[in-house]
Amino acid sequence: MKKLIKYIAFDADDTLWDCQGHFERVMQELYTLLAPWVDRETAERELFFTERKNMPLLGYGTKAFTLSMIETALRVSKHEISGSQLAWLQNECYTLLNLPATPLPEVVHTLEHLQHEGWHMAVFTKGELLDQEHKLQRSGLSRFFEHVEITSDKTEDEFLGLCKHLNIAPQELLMVGNSLKSDIRPALAIGASAVHIPFHITWELEFTETFEHHRLTRITHFSELLRVLAS
Repeated sequence: MKKLIKYIAFDADDTLWDCQGHFERVMQELYTLLAPWVDRETAERELFFTERKNMPLLGYGTKAFTLSMIETALRVSKHEISGSQLAWLQNECYTLLNLPATPLPEVVHTLEHLQHEGWHMAVFTKGELLDQEHKLQRSGLSRFFEHVEITSDKTEDEFLGLCKHLNIAPQELLMVGNSLKSDIRPALAIGASAVHIPFHITWELEFTETFEHHRLTRITHFSELLRVLAS
């Protein structure tokens, strides 16, 4: 792999820092708020329905999540929920705009080692532009990356566009991420290699069945990437 790869691209949320854990906390607040009307399982199912419905129009990110949360609260409560409760829920969602973006264990050490070895590295993530830019700044990791690309989605077309921007062939790209659906499958489809490092929480809209591929490597600790790249 060391002879083939010219650029390593990293997903951001739940690969470089915890994101979904913070969203799960706010989702629990919604389920508690809706307890007078429905049980937790129903509230969870209704939120997922709303997010999936809104995805083509709103995309990914905190703003889309906030609108879906409020829409779900109104629908499930049959508009009986109070204005003050909705204001409180909105404020809880807005806390996600300032989540710490603290690097996950072994991330800083591994990126430092890769940079010292001369690897070219990029961030390739999806979501809302300002939100993702701010998280990258707060993480303190921007110094490691020569290229940052934030897109509304990560399909095969976006991966091909990334290769074009990096001036490399797809076979010269290694994608590292936690989502089999967004990070791994489309990268493999264009001919790139991929390293999957699962996060302990998976957003339901990112769930897909596991699969095997000759250009896919699975690791459990971020630092294992050094061993993979040395092979």
